[in-house]
Amino acid sequence: MISETNQLLENYLSWLKDTTTLRQVEEWVEITTPYLDRHNDYLQIYIRRQNGDYLLTDDGYILGDLERSGCKLDTPKRHALLTMTLNGFGVQLANGELTIRASQDNFAQKKNNLIQAMLAINDLFYLAMPTVASVFLEDVIAWLDLHDIRYTPKAKFTGRSGLDHLFDFVIPKSRSQPERILQAVNRPARDTAQTMVFSWIDTKEVRSPDSKAYAILNNAEHAISGEVLDIFRNYEVTPVSWSTRDMIVEELAA
Repeated sequence: MISETNQLLENYLSWLKDTTTLRQVEEWVEITTPYLDRHNDYLQIYIRRQNGDYLLTDDGYILGDLERSGCKLDTPKRHALLTMTLNGFGVQLANGELTIRASQDNFAQKKNNLIQAMLAINDLFYLAMPTVASVFLEDVIAWLDLHDIRYTPKAKFTGRSGLDHLFDFVIPKSRSQPERILQAVNRPARDTAQTMVFSWIDTKEVRSPDSKAYAILNNAEHAISGEVLDIFRNYEVTPVSWSTRDMIVEELAA
């Protein structure tokens, strides 16, 4: 299984390199990544030299797109979720832009952190229109608290690739259950499933051998496709639809 996992990681990193394109835009270099936003457009970031290091930014795209879609981060709870997510990836918010600084030595890690923060925020507030009372992560937090399930929020682990991965919740090991890692997936689709799967397979060998991973999937608006469920199951991530969440309360609370 170790050799198979290594091959999966190598294939993933090769795909990431081969499907990334660059374009000069005045003093910036535009990096088009293979990751998709909620509109199925490729995410783009921008980089330039600054004071001997590199400044990377999303040019305000993520938060601007959310506001144009009717999702304003104008409540204390939503702003707290945004801040917690940014802090987990070491990303700063400057004049509406998501930014991060990098050196030559840590550029790959910092670039990955910025992209993962963009994806996380994009997913966090997906469908959070004025008619929606809360965002999905808020609902998951409330559900865990309701059932007295103890957890550590926004836990970061470094994987075999050297990249950091941020998970929404980690439930520590107990006498009857191993460590459990939970990710709230607001938009269950092929790309979001693959992103979580890579994070899991990259980190599980540096965690306890009996650790478990769960994907909590929002099916309130749309049914979850069999393809998405198969992606999770094929890589030992337990998919749990929001409508059936109470089936796993006992094993998470133990």
